[in-house]
Amino acid sequence: MTLFEAIVLGIVQGLTEFLPISSTAHLRIIPALAGWADPGAAFTAIVQIGTLLAVMLYFRKDIIIIVTAVIKGILEGKPMENDDSRMGWMIVAGTVPIVIFGLLFKSEIEGSLRSLYWISGALIGLALILSLAERKIQNTIKKYLPLKSMNDIGWKEALLIGLAQSIALIPGSSRSGVTITGGLFLNLSREAAARFSFLLSLPSVFAAALLQLYETRAVIAASPEHLTNILAASLAAGIVGYASIAFLINYLKKHTTTIFIAYRLVAGAAILYLVTTGVLQP
Repeated sequence: MTLFEAIVLGIVQGLTEFLPISSTAHLRIIPALAGWADPGAAFTAIVQIGTLLAVMLYFRKDIIIIVTAVIKGILEGKPMENDDSRMGWMIVAGTVPIVIFGLLFKSEIEGSLRSLYWISGALIGLALILSLAERKIQNTIKKYLPLKSMNDIGWKEALLIGLAQSIALIPGSSRSGVTITGGLFLNLSREAAARFSFLLSLPSVFAAALLQLYETRAVIAASPEHLTNILAASLAAGIVGYASIAFLINYLKKHTTTIFIAYRLVAGAAILYLVTTGVLQP
């Protein structure tokens, strides 16, 4: 790819990684519409380093508190002594499902599941499921029942949201989309669901990026242009990703996820139409 393509795709990654609309779907469809080559699953995973750094920067205070509590708990032989250390271990436990499924279905994730048929289906299907979760939360609010905050997240919530996160391995589903959906079904507030979603993403995104960097190291090192493109795309993704996190957290404090549900339905239907009419190859 050219440097221009890399920067554009980095911006797309940063913009769509945290919004529940699927970054993988956009990194697949935008190059197809522009007549560019599919950047591939490896590029997608590596460029997530930029958005990973955005999460670490935005939630730096939370991360420092959690990591410090975990280390202190280990050193003192009391790993579950307080809420912060438990949160750290719950994030680790919630990461296990996506690691297992990611390794089991690695070839399919990087191959057949990148079909635009799968992507359109995931966009539409998960939009419908998110709408059900949104309806549940709205009914809870109408009944004046309390919603859970970050402090109310326990092992059940962490493990179930972690299991939901593994669905994000299907291109088009959206990591933030499925984890926020899982959080809403478990009665978390929209803001709490989003915050936990971002923190939960850290270990798996870091591991996936390292794995792809290792497996593609020869290709990246083969040309200075390859390295430049990766760095440029990651930088663009990080800058735009930070702004996307701030936007979504603030947006969900006062708004529903309806706009994202509508977008997913329209995008999924549009992709399916373009594929079935032969405008795009699946």
